[in-house]
Amino acid sequence: MYIKKIFGIKDMVLWTRYETIIFIIIATVEVAIFVWSDHLIQFPFTPVALIGTAVAFIIGFQSNSAYGRIWEARQIWGSIVNSSRTFGMMVQDFINNDHAKLPISEPDLKQERTIVIHRHIAWLTALRYAMRQPRTWEYVMNEQTNKEWANKIYVPEFNLPFDEAIKPYLSEADLAYLANKGNKQTAILYLQSNHLRQLKERGLIWEFSFLELENVLEELFTHQGKSERIKNFPYPRQFASLMHYFTWIFLSILPLAMASQFGEMAVKISDKLGTPQDWIVWVSIPFSIVVMWVFHTMNRIGRVGENPFEGSANDVPISTIARGIEIDLRENLGENKADIPQPFEVRNFTQM
Repeated sequence: MYIKKIFGIKDMVLWTRYETIIFIIIATVEVAIFVWSDHLIQFPFTPVALIGTAVAFIIGFQSNSAYGRIWEARQIWGSIVNSSRTFGMMVQDFINNDHAKLPISEPDLKQERTIVIHRHIAWLTALRYAMRQPRTWEYVMNEQTNKEWANKIYVPEFNLPFDEAIKPYLSEADLAYLANKGNKQTAILYLQSNHLRQLKERGLIWEFSFLELENVLEELFTHQGKSERIKNFPYPRQFASLMHYFTWIFLSILPLAMASQFGEMAVKISDKLGTPQDWIVWVSIPFSIVVMWVFHTMNRIGRVGENPFEGSANDVPISTIARGIEIDLRENLGENKADIPQPFEVRNFTQM
């Protein structure tokens, strides 16, 4: 679900167009009130500047925290890539007849390897579907413009039911086992460990090799737990709520304070030129709108990064990562190229 293009200023303007209209209305109304009241209704700029400084610090903290969650999620899925490749390599080399009690044919060995590899792909599928499940605190996709950008990308988990996505990788017995399990990704790793133990008892996996494979399964459990922790533990709502309120308090009083500053400027220029320069006050409108847009946009950028698995255009591309792992494993397993799925579609904004 990658998007190949930098999110440019034009895209940012479109993304925030509804809020920009609100800013224009607020700024125009407050400056008009200031002018029509003959500068009696005004707001001192110093308190607004102090509030703006506090809001800027909080926005910076929020943005850093949100980016930290995104970066941690990307590191976790990068570790899943590495562990998956290691697991695939071990399965290819460790399942053999070297210590078999009853040796089996090479096609049967390949079949055993295929079952294990496909079950691992099923685990990746179950994990990414679990990460896409909505949570009550995930609100980004409720905003209209976020929905618009999300519609421009392809999120497989929103377009293909889980049962259909996982069916090609598991046997009927495995699917029956998963049917009543709540945490299906954990259940698949249990199945994987049980199958490896059976292969060890048959001598198709040496005992030391079995321990190495179990160590990799332990790594996968660790990665899964870290990913679930980010999914199930939200950015503290008290910070998010206070940030929202503080930002809008600042934005709502900023135009009046800017008008007051420009009003003082107009008086000074009028005294020097000897003619009224009240038009200068109206120049505060575009200045106010720009400052309001910058603060609000930075706040919103931080908010959209709070939940890196929600399915927005700014998410960690777990679907693409999982599909890349699947292609690598199945190619090295020697499967027919026609049977291996293609990477998920990569889109350009210019193609939308």
